[in-house]
Amino acid sequence: MTPSIFHGMVRRLSALIKKEFRQLVRDKSNLMVGLGLPAVLILIFGYGITLDVKNVPLAGVSQSPSAVSQQMIEAIDGSPYITVKQVASQQAAKELISSHQAGGMLYIPPDFAPQLAAGKAQVQLLVNGGDQSRAQALLAYVNGAVNLWLQKQGLAGGSGGVTVVDRIWFNAANSSTWYLVPGLIVLIMTLVGAFLTALVMAREWECGTLESLFVTPVHPVEILLAKIVPYFCVGMVGLVMCLVAARFLFHVPIQGSLWLVMGSGMLYMLVSLALGLLISAATKNQFVASQVALLASFMPAMMLSGFMFDLRNVPQAINVIGHVLPATYFMELVKTLFLAGDHWPTIIKNGTVLAVYAVLLLGLAVRVTRKRLD
Repeated sequence: MTPSIFHGMVRRLSALIKKEFRQLVRDKSNLMVGLGLPAVLILIFGYGITLDVKNVPLAGVSQSPSAVSQQMIEAIDGSPYITVKQVASQQAAKELISSHQAGGMLYIPPDFAPQLAAGKAQVQLLVNGGDQSRAQALLAYVNGAVNLWLQKQGLAGGSGGVTVVDRIWFNAANSSTWYLVPGLIVLIMTLVGAFLTALVMAREWECGTLESLFVTPVHPVEILLAKIVPYFCVGMVGLVMCLVAARFLFHVPIQGSLWLVMGSGMLYMLVSLALGLLISAATKNQFVASQVALLASFMPAMMLSGFMFDLRNVPQAINVIGHVLPATYFMELVKTLFLAGDHWPTIIKNGTVLAVYAVLLLGLAVRVTRKRLD
């Protein structure tokens, strides 16, 4: 290759590279994917998400008036992994577990002190098995804290002085499937409702299909409702498939009302569809809509809704972000209905939040669509 040919190739290549850099800088969506998405993943996985279980709230019920029982509770509470909240009765403790305010209950019987002196004391530990990994960690932490307390007391036999009789609540099979399958319903409905709807609607914006409809006497609200109905039906079919698979394929029980599960699913599907419509109306670009939907709906629903990680163990900032997501409230609602039953305080709280999200997002979708049309 002669020098002139080489220099000519370098000039052409340099010009092409400069052109591509200018195009990259002008196209904000490419920068978002290339730089924004990695930055978000680094922050979420490196800073916000942890597999450690810390500060698990544990309801303590002591029927023993002795000082030694209180010392054992204080020793367990002193662990960095457990926070003991003492309550007056087992019923009050079970209420805390059902409302997700406690991960379990430690029950100390009335004869704890004399039985401890005889070397055969027992305490009962009842844990919420809805999250299997968290339940197993709590069992290990309590047993470890009790053993350490016994050693510090100089009691012979180490852990032989106290036997922790554990029982897993809401997950009789002690299977992670019981925890994962209800969460999959949230992910599937998010995928159909927000991600797929935003993608398909943005494609229609690009092709000009919607603009053609808007010049007709049809009202924009009617067009949006017509777009919602088919995907709402698809989402409901997906929900029914999940319920059938959960019951007959994975043998996950549905402790609560099936009608409440369906009703909450319909409510969340409206929220997801409204979010998808809002994203497509705001972007009007299929590629950008897919990336925004990924970052704003599916990925947060998978990582920050309580599906993979307990939000009580993440930093406060990530916890706040997680509780902004509609998926977090549907996740708590559907898991409660599946594993705990019809716990009405949880149903009313999360159902109300989802209803507010549905009204707010649908109203924003209609407003943004009208604004862009004008």
